[in-house]
Amino acid sequence: MIPSARKDTGQATPLYMAAVVGLLFLVLVYLAFGQADVTRNGAQTAADAAALAAAQESRDELDLADVLDDLDLIFDGEVPADTPDGCMRAVDFAARNDAVAGGCVPLSDGRWGFTVDVESRESMGASVIDGTESKHATATATAVVEPRCTFAPEEGEAPEPGEGEEDEEQKPSPGTLRCDSEDWVIDPENLDLLPDMADLFTVRLAED
Repeated sequence: MIPSARKDTGQATPLYMAAVVGLLFLVLVYLAFGQADVTRNGAQTAADAAALAAAQESRDELDLADVLDDLDLIFDGEVPADTPDGCMRAVDFAARNDAVAGGCVPLSDGRWGFTVDVESRESMGASVIDGTESKHATATATAVVEPRCTFAPEEGEAPEPGEGEEDEEQKPSPGTLRCDSEDWVIDPENLDLLPDMADLFTVRLAED
């Protein structure tokens, strides 16, 4: 019986080694996919940050003095004319997140915002999956600017001839902004008294 036991042990050893090698290979494949997921998630984070930065920059650089005649349209969701470009900010934020902004374009579907494409600086790394050492993760994100407030145009009666001559150089108010149930009468001569742009417009990631 002893020789038979030794024979069985000798036959089992190659099977055991094959099973261990197979398990190790599966672990390496799992780690490779895990590393790829981490790289892709990092790229998506960079794209989200870059798109938000572009939209925020465009919002913050908008000068209300230049669009006073179009406030009713803008606060109804229309894109301002000559929208400030925020793409340089997108490039900066992509770099901060170890990615390169490959493209940044304003939306052309009637929304105020930007779509940004990025590529990870680091590759997915060498692994048992051929070619991953030269592949970089890519991601796309879109961010939009939307009004927080509503706008009510001024509907005052026109002054009678000769009335208000002493104030003829004072620009009339185009209307009133209502933000969170608080009214702000727009004084063209004192636009700095209005809430910050971040209080007037929100920036968010869009689904597409």
